Amino acid sequence: MPSPKLSRLELRIMETLWTRGPSSIRELQESFPEARRPAYTTVQTVVYRLEWKKAVRRTSKISNAHVFEAVVSRNAAQHRLIDELLGLFGGRALPIVSHLIDSGKLTPDEVREAQKALRDLARKDKNQ
Repeated sequence: MPSPKLSRLELRIMETLWTRGPSSIRELQESFPEARRPAYTTVQTVVYRLEWKKAVRRTSKISNAHVFEAVVSRNAAQHRLIDELLGLFGGRALPIVSHLIDSGKLTPDEVREAQKALRDLARKDKNQ
């Protein structure tokens, strides 16, 4: 099943679930910085929407509070976002990579890792 499309707030809640593990709605709400914390009902609505999208599921109930866990992995969500970004560029990765290099957002270590991945891919293609 493909990863569902997630909004910015949904991704922020998913990040908390990926980092902290199963959490109640109150725990998810309190994970936001106090100055920018959404209302409990807002977090509840978003979590229920994530449940409908099959990105999270209820794992248990403690008193009246349901505990939710991520069903969609961080990796699957990242791949979905990257595919959407590539779609904005007509499937071309070069403008994105060029921007990352020009803006200094890629470290020398990341560039070396990318070069190694490209060499490995070329070897794999050559052997097929």
